[in-house]
Amino acid sequence: MTQPTNISLLTTLDALQAINGKVSATTQLKVLGALEAHAKRFIERSPFLIIASGTANSFDASPRGDAPGFVKVLDDTTLLIPERPGNRLADTLTNILEQSGVGLLMMIPGMNDTLRINGKAYITDHAPYLEQVAHNGKAPKLGIIIDIEQVYFHCPKAFIRSQLWEPEAYMNRSEMPTLGKMILEQIKGQPATEAEVAGVDASLDQDVKDNLYHT
Repeated sequence: MTQPTNISLLTTLDALQAINGKVSATTQLKVLGALEAHAKRFIERSPFLIIASGTANSFDASPRGDAPGFVKVLDDTTLLIPERPGNRLADTLTNILEQSGVGLLMMIPGMNDTLRINGKAYITDHAPYLEQVAHNGKAPKLGIIIDIEQVYFHCPKAFIRSQLWEPEAYMNRSEMPTLGKMILEQIKGQPATEAEVAGVDASLDQDVKDNLYHT
């Protein structure tokens, strides 16, 4: 998609701030350069994060999740994220190889406040590190080291508006097809048969059972 020309677009910081306003000095004070006690406690209790990465030609936001505390605090400015088995597209990893800047959004289910961390990322196969994030005695093949540059807590407005953790707001799962059906019909470009969908769904379910931690 090319940049639209028939609508009003903001293209300068001055234009943006004229509408959106400028950040307050108080808000700027919350952006720290290292972890402190509250951030560390949040990380120890977080089972899920989104990691954003990109290059000049590629952008990606990818989920990472495990038992609370799966992200290891190595020191006040360094984190280690285990790289568990995925789809092998490795978008995040390949982006990091070209451009190390990343952003993390860490969450705790039921808590509307989130923790944001920005910094530089590096891929490691360093055994002493990977052993610290082993599952049932088996270490992952790779990990992502985060060299922290910014860390701060984010306000809960988006989570309150979306009612993300409110069960009464949850969608009935039957309103959307199974993952197998959606993927198969995206690939085929036409409706799939029940037998085709059942086969793909079974394959996806088996992959989760067999390869959740190790391949």
